[in-house]
Amino acid sequence: MESQVISNDVIFEAARRMVNEGRDVEFKPKGTSMLPFIKGEVDSVLLRKTGDMDPGYIVLAKIGERYIMHRVIERDGDHLTLMGDGNIRGTEKCLTSDVIGTVVEIIKPSGKRVKPSMGKLWKALLPFRRVLLAVYRRLPGIRNIPGIKRNRENKKKNRK
Repeated sequence: MESQVISNDVIFEAARRMVNEGRDVEFKPKGTSMLPFIKGEVDSVLLRKTGDMDPGYIVLAKIGERYIMHRVIERDGDHLTLMGDGNIRGTEKCLTSDVIGTVVEIIKPSGKRVKPSMGKLWKALLPFRRVLLAVYRRLPGIRNIPGIKRNRENKKKNRK
């Protein structure tokens, strides 16, 4: 079967209609701007129209002609400031009316569903993000937290 590439406009406008109807939408985001918490083209996210747009929530918004899935870092009334977890600087501004939906689950390739954290610690680590992300990208074992847990569990079993 031949695969087709569908434009973001078509996909995200369909997603907008679905979440406005009260349906959840699952898709695989692209890019690295939400590392280390969401791995583009690996993890999937579940998007829902919740109205949650306070700092810490991850939202999908249409800003100009671009679709951005980033974390809200500041809210002033209807004005939001967004920043990707994998970014060390640079923010986007939008209105609450630009938000298509909120990420309510991150779905790992194993099928495990994770509720997104509010990112408070990660925000506090902003001055150190460049180093932390560089380490994350270079050490394959760190990228697979479930794998690290399994290795630790196996070591404990072997000790018994």
